[in-house]
Amino acid sequence: MQQPLPERVEHLASVVIDAGLLVHRTLGPGLLESVYEQCLAHELKTRKITVDRQVTLPIIYRDHKIDAALRIDLVVEHVMILEIKSVETVLPIHSSQLLTYLKLSGYRLGFLMNFNVPLFKDGIRRVIV
Repeated sequence: MQQPLPERVEHLASVVIDAGLLVHRTLGPGLLESVYEQCLAHELKTRKITVDRQVTLPIIYRDHKIDAALRIDLVVEHVMILEIKSVETVLPIHSSQLLTYLKLSGYRLGFLMNFNVPLFKDGIRRVIV
């Protein structure tokens, strides 16, 4: 059975969702992913939350370390991953990408956030490993 997430992480998750909602309400759908990523990072920083953008995640392939193989959009407080999208339809590969990032990084919580939706709540997928 999977351990529940710490209360601090759950609280942080709600703050992240609130920040994403504010970005979506302010900008609306239809912009590039990089715009939403920058604005969400800014919004989180104004809330005194540590966020790192475009974090390189090396992979080990047959005992060989490959740097810069993967890039995580946002890492929040060193406990969760945010994968930002601005697409018409979230595809299974997008969820697989987040799941792979979680497994390789060791983080347990991630959010796939698609900002190209009329209602932000319809663009959020929460993944726990």
